Amino acid sequence: MPRVKICKPCLWIALLCTTFLFFWYFKVLALGYYWVATSLNSAQGKVSALWLPDYRVAVEGLPIEGLTRNTSGLTFNEETGTLFTVINRPPQIAELTTDGRLLRVIEIDGVKDPEGITYVERGTYVISDEESHSMVWVKIGPDTRRVSVNGASRLGLSIDSVHNASFEGVSWDSATDRLFVVKEKMPLRVLVVSGLDVFNESTGFNINIHEWQSSSAASLFVSDLSSLTLHEPSGQLLLLSDESALIVAYAPDGRPISMLPLWRGFHGLRHKVPQPEGLAVGPDGAIYVLSEPNLFYRFERAAAPAAL
Repeated sequence: MPRVKICKPCLWIALLCTTFLFFWYFKVLALGYYWVATSLNSAQGKVSALWLPDYRVAVEGLPIEGLTRNTSGLTFNEETGTLFTVINRPPQIAELTTDGRLLRVIEIDGVKDPEGITYVERGTYVISDEESHSMVWVKIGPDTRRVSVNGASRLGLSIDSVHNASFEGVSWDSATDRLFVVKEKMPLRVLVVSGLDVFNESTGFNINIHEWQSSSAASLFVSDLSSLTLHEPSGQLLLLSDESALIVAYAPDGRPISMLPLWRGFHGLRHKVPQPEGLAVGPDGAIYVLSEPNLFYRFERAAAPAAL
């Protein structure tokens, strides 16, 4: 059998190309730079309401009994003190306790691929439907078991429409009546929609859409966006990346101020969060993360700084 000659220069070139693509796609250099930059500003950041390096995992990877797959998106309802998430295939909404226990499952008619959910007020929620590139309004009461969005208010956003890489997360800002929406990738976007009247369907919308920008374009250093949540007391915007397994908190002026890596060995995690898809913050500052297929996480702020 003839011996196959290996071209050593070709191997080195292939290795260099692979390394370059890895660093470029996962934005490793930008991540390292901003990690150092935010760490140097720790004294200033610690006075903020959400200083992510101080958080520790309190509930790790708890399987939600009664749910088996495809949990995505998360929101906290302060009126009920509970969490709500969406499931696709089949389209459903699930209500959870703050310790990850399933309370009920609500069937949804009229959407195909729900990916994000946010609570507004008075039993009103906004759900992002990735299949139709739209946001839909639903009302959920204490005894609701099935909802339909057929004929309900709907906002289509056909911006950079890409199948299965569309609008993933939504978050409502009740102080200014704005809706924050994240686009997963190709390209990464955070859109802000204002002028919505979610309680008066008869008047229609007179909306304005603009793109949220961080203080530096390079500081959006994650490789995708799977969810977000606005922490209204501090004005901080938290962005969640599935591929980067990272939560980044941005100040109201767009500066990245702290990070929470969802990696093994960080913040008390025994294992990496496999596929984080939902993010919410409770009124006590607890941070909740949902990972497909049905894993529940809660992080609480501790006095000690984060360590490897």
